[in-house]
Amino acid sequence: MNTRQARTSDTPFGAASSWSPRPASDAALDPLLSGQTPEPDAPLSRWMGWRLRLLVGTALLGCLGLFFLARWLAEPPHIDAHWRANALGQVELMASDLPLLRSHEGRALLSVRAAGSAPIDVDALALQPSSRWLPADAERERRRSLHARLAQALAQPTVGLLMSDGESVEVQPTRRGFTNLGAMFWLLAGLALVLYLLAMVVLLAKPTLRNTLYALISLCQSGNLIFIAVESTLQLGLPQPFPGWDMPVRMAFDLVMVAAIVHAATLHPRRVPHAGAFALAAWASAAALVALAAADRLAHLWWWTQGGVIALGALAVGLLSWSYRIEPHPYALVLRRFGIMAVSTWTLLTLAIAVAGTRPGVQQSLAAIGPTVWYVFLASLLLLVPFLSKSQQVMREFSLLAAISTVATSLDLLFVAVFSLGQFASLTLSLFLSLAVYSGARQWILSQLLGNNMLTTERMFEQLYRIAREVEANPARTPTLLSQLLRDQFDPMQIDLIERRASSSRVFGDGSTLVVPIPHLAGDDGAKDRAVLLRFAHRGRRLFTREDARLTDRIVEQLQRAVAFDKAVEQGRSEERMRLAQDLHDDIGARLLTLMYKAQSPEMEDYVRHTLQDLKTLTRGLAAPNHLLTHAAGEWKSDLTQRLAAAHVDLGWSFSHDDDIQLSVVQWSALTRVLRELVSNAIAHANARRVEVDLHLEGDRLDLTVSDNGQGRNPRAWSHGLGLGGVRKRVKQLGGEVEWREVSPLGISCRVCIRKLSERQ
Repeated sequence: MNTRQARTSDTPFGAASSWSPRPASDAALDPLLSGQTPEPDAPLSRWMGWRLRLLVGTALLGCLGLFFLARWLAEPPHIDAHWRANALGQVELMASDLPLLRSHEGRALLSVRAAGSAPIDVDALALQPSSRWLPADAERERRRSLHARLAQALAQPTVGLLMSDGESVEVQPTRRGFTNLGAMFWLLAGLALVLYLLAMVVLLAKPTLRNTLYALISLCQSGNLIFIAVESTLQLGLPQPFPGWDMPVRMAFDLVMVAAIVHAATLHPRRVPHAGAFALAAWASAAALVALAAADRLAHLWWWTQGGVIALGALAVGLLSWSYRIEPHPYALVLRRFGIMAVSTWTLLTLAIAVAGTRPGVQQSLAAIGPTVWYVFLASLLLLVPFLSKSQQVMREFSLLAAISTVATSLDLLFVAVFSLGQFASLTLSLFLSLAVYSGARQWILSQLLGNNMLTTERMFEQLYRIAREVEANPARTPTLLSQLLRDQFDPMQIDLIERRASSSRVFGDGSTLVVPIPHLAGDDGAKDRAVLLRFAHRGRRLFTREDARLTDRIVEQLQRAVAFDKAVEQGRSEERMRLAQDLHDDIGARLLTLMYKAQSPEMEDYVRHTLQDLKTLTRGLAAPNHLLTHAAGEWKSDLTQRLAAAHVDLGWSFSHDDDIQLSVVQWSALTRVLRELVSNAIAHANARRVEVDLHLEGDRLDLTVSDNGQGRNPRAWSHGLGLGGVRKRVKQLGGEVEWREVSPLGISCRVCIRKLSERQ
């Protein structure tokens, strides 16, 4: 792994982050890898100057604009009644608080006449919320003219309404007021304001080209939402000049937005080859369509607009796919999935409106519901994009539900238009299909968007425990071992060690990069401030998220706790061993020494002396926390030599090793007792004249063989009492295997094999 100096660029939003994937050598372009130390108050000071003042000014401007828009809409006169388009393309009175109109509820309105003017024939076009979603050029022009004439008529003191029952009703239009704007207006206008403010924050956070493009996309979408909010107040006629602006302005919003998306796809998350040419082609196409529409020289304008948006959207998806093939940045993959969902639902909505063009009532419902749901869906994506790596589950679920709602609405209206299904049957079928898709694909979509953790909880804690034991023995290996655990967890394409001070894990680069601090553990004195840098989780198929940062913080915390716990346990064991060793030395040792001096025969004195020597070996072993294998082997050889010499038995000793390792107290104690028991059996039961001991360490495998030339035969028939049972128990405690077998011509050989000695330290 490479070790590099790094710092973080504290930008508040993913879209504003300056860390995009670059070669490791390109440190000059990457603030995180530039080796500079960030100022502690840099994020705050950035907002204390002109940026903060400008942000406050733009926020106030947006709020004032929304207030004046609502006030302007509240002023024009209107008729206090609710209308709808029926299946015959007529305007039908649903309800009214005016006493003169209550008796005509359920009747169709045929014409509107102001004093001194000709009657205005009224049909479903009067309730068409937007000319932007009328495919026919003639219908859009007729709608604009109808709304202009209705606005003039409603400006008069009294208006005559001719109903389908032949009666004419004279009503007085009244001021609409804020309360009659409707909840939909305030919701959509509020969403537009939020999107506008987000665009300003992202742009002011870091005024780069790609952030400017994001702001432009968001502002276009905010403008569309404002138009839809205004159109939601429609009853009989919109205030001028909205009916005339609707098609050209909203067409420009859509084309500019998708051209900016294409331009952004050429730059982010990485620049694609010939990016300038693709961006120029997208902007030229959008500008040409807008210019031709403004000059009124483009027939079938609606089809050109819809086709242009679909073509440029498909181009953006293709560019993101190309970018991902060049460098598998997960952000490109997520944006491509968002793009596919947006283009697919836009195409479905276009198809539904085109098919429903011959049915006025259905078309009016389509234009009122379908585009609104789609633009809310796109707004939710734009709100989510800067926060992908920081978003909570509720934001991701909201975007997914908005997409499913768009599909459900389009299917509902398409079923009504194509198959002439009833409203209830169409709604039931579309909801069933959409919910089936949602329930079946939800987990897959979320896992593809953000991925799942690769390690199970059981495996993670198992690895944490193993790493804690290794770190306790060698704290300098903490970076390597932690990096190995994070590699298993996230499967990144790149993992490096960098010199960086950090108190917690953080996500950078639009979710492409995760920085995890390496903890300072006891015993690693003088260690530098370092961190593990991971890029492109799951081989570039998913983003790092805030949940991942919290998970890695928990991993580091649990590692520190595990090491501290092991150290505390080991310290307790050491203190207890020291106490036992001291008690044995001071109490039992003193008694044995007294007994040796009072021995009544030389044989008894020698026996007590050997016992006292064994006690000294035991207490010395208990007092030491670890034993080098070479030192332990020397003590074993000396001990066995004395014991066998006293019994007039020869000792053959062979010891080889490729590395001198540390034996824990448990390992040293178990091997010491196994050797003593096997040699004692050769002396007491086999009447052997020679004992061969072969000890061999290779890698992490220890082989111990004790052979004699005594009288023992047929070991399978032996009863395993305390002696042989103790040998089996201690070898099993070390994770090894033990086997007795006959040797030729006489004797028994016991072979002990411990394949992974380090696992039981």
